[in-house]
Amino acid sequence: MRSYFTYILASARRGTLYVGVTNGLLRRVEQHRSGTGSAFTTRYRIHRLVWFQEFALIGEAIQREKTIKEWPRDWKLNLIERDNPRWQDLYPTLPGAPDGSLDG
Repeated sequence: MRSYFTYILASARRGTLYVGVTNGLLRRVEQHRSGTGSAFTTRYRIHRLVWFQEFALIGEAIQREKTIKEWPRDWKLNLIERDNPRWQDLYPTLPGAPDGSLDG
């Protein structure tokens, strides 16, 4: 069964945020990290995966992305800090990811 993900990237702890949706989280984060994910994430150096949620249906993932994008910034920060209070880079925890943490 295919999975879909809504995710949030950050430039740093409480830094610039990017909300996206994908059917391949590892691949998509790697694109952002290499500078091919989006002009916005490249420009603002937004590479740290700080939150994600998995869905079975693409429609649910897209709706979650749209909802989060409409939220005030404080709500987004609270969502991240509820699950990831230290703002750790979650990319290395993904299955198949090399140890490429940005947590110096």
